[in-house]
Amino acid sequence: MDVKLPKLGEGADSGVVVGIFVKEGDTVAKGQAIMELENEKAVASIPSTADGVVEKIYVKAGDRIGVGARILSVAGGGSAPAPVAAPAAAPAAKPAAKKVAAKPAPVVEDDEPVAESVDEIVNENPVASPSVRKAAREFGIDLHKVAGDESGRVTGEDIKNYIAHLVRAASRPAAVAASSAAPAKPVPVSVDFSQFGPILKKPVTPLRKVIARRMSESWNSVARVTQFDDIDFTKLGELRKKFAADYEKKGVKLTLTPFVLKAVATTLKAHPIFNSSLDEVASEIVIKEYIHLGIAVDTEQGLMVPVIRDVDKKSMFNLAKELETLAAKARDRKISADEMKGGTFTISNQGAIGGAHFTPIINLPEVAILGLGRGRMLPVVRDGKIEARMMTPVALSYDHRVIDGGSAARFTVDLVKAFENFDEALVKI
Repeated sequence: MDVKLPKLGEGADSGVVVGIFVKEGDTVAKGQAIMELENEKAVASIPSTADGVVEKIYVKAGDRIGVGARILSVAGGGSAPAPVAAPAAAPAAKPAAKKVAAKPAPVVEDDEPVAESVDEIVNENPVASPSVRKAAREFGIDLHKVAGDESGRVTGEDIKNYIAHLVRAASRPAAVAASSAAPAKPVPVSVDFSQFGPILKKPVTPLRKVIARRMSESWNSVARVTQFDDIDFTKLGELRKKFAADYEKKGVKLTLTPFVLKAVATTLKAHPIFNSSLDEVASEIVIKEYIHLGIAVDTEQGLMVPVIRDVDKKSMFNLAKELETLAAKARDRKISADEMKGGTFTISNQGAIGGAHFTPIINLPEVAILGLGRGRMLPVVRDGKIEARMMTPVALSYDHRVIDGGSAARFTVDLVKAFENFDEALVKI
């Protein structure tokens, strides 16, 4: 009996094997964790769907596998196989259609290895799960023409990227395509650095690969601009000190981040274009009527961005409590993929570490991100007098394809007002 990878959640059809908990000859029980899989920055344990003795293991650490792929086979068990592959295969085309509106831009670049002619082959030995093969058949796609990973494995994301490439290529004249074709990417070269002195090698983790891919996609596809300013955090600091003890009595630590969440949510409601995404396929700007804010969390494994939903509808106390929980789960790698999806705007706060202005990279498919540096006491002229104020550097990066400079300046002006005129009533428990 084969144990296969079950459906991982909406929009998730593959992951990277982090570790295997069993070996051939081991006895496993139904529901027992047999493997850890990393998907979209989250790590989840995969349980066995049958009892028995492990006869053969088909995957190893570092492999990328898709829904329905065989993990291992067992013998001697009495359990019937769980419906793993069927649910993933049946609705294969549906989730892809839903994801189009939420994904603003195809991730395949013109210089990616994608077949242009009928006879061209870019993947000599394509490997794909049953659901991916079914989707390819439905769309009439030859998997030999779709570039997968280094081992040749093709995922549902690769299929969508291939289709997006064909749509984009078909929508522009051949002459324009030829004149705008980007030069080929340079071939990576391995350098022997040990010839210059002692070195230490560390493997690139699956999480670091995800971060690198997403940052590169954003950097290469977004016409980004960063707006800088300094905001007076003096009043916020005083409010935090005033109510910190009340929050601690209820078991919650009051930091400045909940104030930031509320101020940003207020400003987004006044400037909804910053709470949108660009759908290049449909040539539409999708403005979300909900405010889900991503919070960049610095962990030992790398950057993670848990999402706090409906920030505009939650109290400061609930925001502080939820923020503590999500940040702890991110640092312990216990956060799920769903808890990092659906963000409409991201906040990167480096104030606890240090530094001043920086240019945060937009977290696609969002169109803007706010970066905060460390606040410091500075002499400021107010009403003709010099006062010492806690000034915090902020940086708003935005997608110039969607947002104009005037809109960004107005957003920043209102953001400053939201911080400096923060309503004390919002902080009271």
